[in-house]
Amino acid sequence: MVGFAFFIVRLIAPNKPNPEKLTSYECGEEPTGNAWLPFNSRFYVIALVFLLFDVEMVFIFPWAIVFGSHEIAGIDARWGVLSLVEMFLFLGILILGLAYVWVKGDLNWIKPEPIRPISDTNIPLALYDKLNAEQSAYKVKEFTGDPLPTATATDTATTATAPQIRKPMFKPTFKKPGNE
Repeated sequence: MVGFAFFIVRLIAPNKPNPEKLTSYECGEEPTGNAWLPFNSRFYVIALVFLLFDVEMVFIFPWAIVFGSHEIAGIDARWGVLSLVEMFLFLGILILGLAYVWVKGDLNWIKPEPIRPISDTNIPLALYDKLNAEQSAYKVKEFTGDPLPTATATDTATTATAPQIRKPMFKPTFKKPGNE
């Protein structure tokens, strides 16, 4: 029956693709950049917290049915008190878990708080600032894969003292399984 319904929809539904319909959906935004970017691990933590509380809501609905049932309360009045205490314990554990995630900083999304290292040395902060200012004056040259120029007779004196820049000579080696 399901396959037949899909077949009927395929026959009846209009099929008019255009470039806008064929783009991927990103929360209503135009997709930009490459899809193979590093994934932010905060998405994973937020999804786990959402999943935890979403599943726990499934447990709250049956409790509400039992707690609100006059038939069960009519049998023994202690069932209402027992279910109320049980739900307070259940929600207390959930709130403790949420507080732990909150205090740990896993719910901070935009501006994570930097942790400043604390040291018990007697070095003044001005010395650290001076060192950082000196290091920012040095710039690293960008690597180019161009070969070194050939030396001439006038350059032999300068090339003997200057260090030569070499291309990286990395060749990956792979172990075959079973040869360990």
